[in-house]
Amino acid sequence: MRSFKTSKRFSYKNLIYKSLIFIATVSVIVYFLPNEGKFNYQFDISKPWKYGLLQASFDFPIYKNDIQVQKEQDSILADYQPYFQIDKEAEKNVLSKLREDYNKTLRHSLPGTDYVRYIERTLKALYDNGIIAGNDLKRMEEDSITAIRLVDKNVATSRFIDQLYTVKEAYEYLLNADTAHYKKNILQQCNLNDYITPNLVYDEEKSEAAQKDLLSNISWANGFVMNGQKIIDRGEIVDEQTYNILESLRKEWEKRSDSVQEKRLTLAGQLLYVGIFLFCFMAYLELFRADYYERKGTLTLLFALIVFFPVLSSVMVEQNLSSIYVVPFAMIPIIVRVFLDSRTAFMAHVTIILLCSITLRFPHEFILLQVVAGMVAVYSLRELSQRSQLLRTALVVFISYALLYFAFELIHEDDLTKLNTRMYIYFMINGILLLFAYPLLFLLEKTFGFTSDVTLVELSNINNSLLREMSEVAPGTFQHSLQMANLAAAAANKIGGKSQLVRTGALYHDIGKMVNPAFFTENQSGVNPHKSLSYEQSAQVIISHITDGLKLAEKHNLPKVIKDFISTHHGRGLTKYFYISYKNEHPDEEVDQEKFRYPGPNPFTKEQAILMMADSVEAASRSLPEYTEESISTLVDKIIDTQVSEGYFKECPITFKDIATVKALFKEKLKTMYHTRISYPELRK
Repeated sequence: MRSFKTSKRFSYKNLIYKSLIFIATVSVIVYFLPNEGKFNYQFDISKPWKYGLLQASFDFPIYKNDIQVQKEQDSILADYQPYFQIDKEAEKNVLSKLREDYNKTLRHSLPGTDYVRYIERTLKALYDNGIIAGNDLKRMEEDSITAIRLVDKNVATSRFIDQLYTVKEAYEYLLNADTAHYKKNILQQCNLNDYITPNLVYDEEKSEAAQKDLLSNISWANGFVMNGQKIIDRGEIVDEQTYNILESLRKEWEKRSDSVQEKRLTLAGQLLYVGIFLFCFMAYLELFRADYYERKGTLTLLFALIVFFPVLSSVMVEQNLSSIYVVPFAMIPIIVRVFLDSRTAFMAHVTIILLCSITLRFPHEFILLQVVAGMVAVYSLRELSQRSQLLRTALVVFISYALLYFAFELIHEDDLTKLNTRMYIYFMINGILLLFAYPLLFLLEKTFGFTSDVTLVELSNINNSLLREMSEVAPGTFQHSLQMANLAAAAANKIGGKSQLVRTGALYHDIGKMVNPAFFTENQSGVNPHKSLSYEQSAQVIISHITDGLKLAEKHNLPKVIKDFISTHHGRGLTKYFYISYKNEHPDEEVDQEKFRYPGPNPFTKEQAILMMADSVEAASRSLPEYTEESISTLVDKIIDTQVSEGYFKECPITFKDIATVKALFKEKLKTMYHTRISYPELRK
């Protein structure tokens, strides 16, 4: 009976708010998606191919494997000779220094000019032959290079490296070349190391060019695959040849995805894909769940899930982590169903699954498996109040995964020995991880301000401190609340409401009466304190049980949904007994109704409307002089029809059909509660 406005005023603020949500969500998801084409197949030699039929979508060469290429490279590079330039200035500078040193010092230590002529002559021979740096020689020996190309005046000649001298070898040659005529101890006094320096300089540019020229003669491929050619089909064993073809396809795929234009097209496609599905989900919320936009906790939870799972899928695929099927996607509809509703749970699940599928190479199998698992989860866990329910749901989800995948394998395989047992292990891990939804629900409940059925069950335990105190301080109110809880829960079940919610709300709706219990008839035992008060004062005392109840609820940290039952179970109604009594005594006086009116608001949920009806009917039923079918039926109709006519349910999503169903149920329940017992006969003496 909620009243809807026929037209809504357009709000730019609302449009900007939703646009920012849309842009932020799309941006985060696309940021984590692979920005290049990804070869998402996993395969190994002698293992069966676990995907469907694979055909080449373009022409590509079959590259040789790394071992073959390395052998050919080693064979060709055996003839490789790096280039060295001869530094003429090195020899000139050394000989010039020798003459200078001789004129200054050496002439005094040498027995004659023969020694200096010997040193000069031998140095010229060494430099003509070539002196190479020790690290250059070591590097060539490590690369098994036996000869080099010496460049002198643009003419290159080959020379074996064993013909070259290092600085150490040149020094030893200078000392020992002619020991018969030149004494070694005299030569050692000349500091010959000062005149020996490498004169062969490595020419990196020419050497690398020569190496590339040699390697260019290698053929990197030993075959070719044509567009449309079959590569492998599901269940076939990957042999060495097929493995090389698959590796070649992977390399070619990565080459093609490296271009800037390819990346731009991929990004544009991802933005469009994510944007379309997110727009559809937001359109669903706008059409059927517009109130969720006003509830920040609800909106945050939904879009946190929409962002988290696609990002998780992207990271797993990008890092080549374990199979995506270990992720408990069925947790999505469970979370949304527990806190919100089944329709939104299914829509959110389908949207997230479609967004996650963009990261996969073959998404169809993934989408079918996850959608079915989500439907099973929604159906099997409509209300979570016990841990065993989640265990049962995890088991049912695992069975649904396994059966559906087994059906796929039967369709594509003709040999049961080729079944992919690894997938069933993934499904089992998935079911185990799904059990972690129970502690996660608690964290989400506290983070986003929800109230789960588990919490409601805990609150409805009459042994908790607040309800136990009410049973001691206000026993009549406590009994009234218990009766109401049974009535309201039965009615909620009958019309598709949340029975656990209304049951818990009924237990706490009158906790404010604990402050002044004697002022309420159900707690009185012959003494009525209202006799000493005016009608206005009595009305204020009665009305105060709403505000007192809210204070107690705040003190004991009761959820907001329970506080709403406290504030709405009388709505904006009047304390009619005191109001009518005052009017009767002051017929000519204008009465201020606000002094006799409850603060409200009126019920705004189906469950709150049920509680209001149950509260009035149960309380009034106690004052019936006799309990007959006619008196009970008349009482129920009168009370609820009056509430409807006075407009208490205008803001509720409850229909006239629902109200009629509730009235019928209340009549049956009250007749059962107040049925007449037969009197037992006494034994005659």
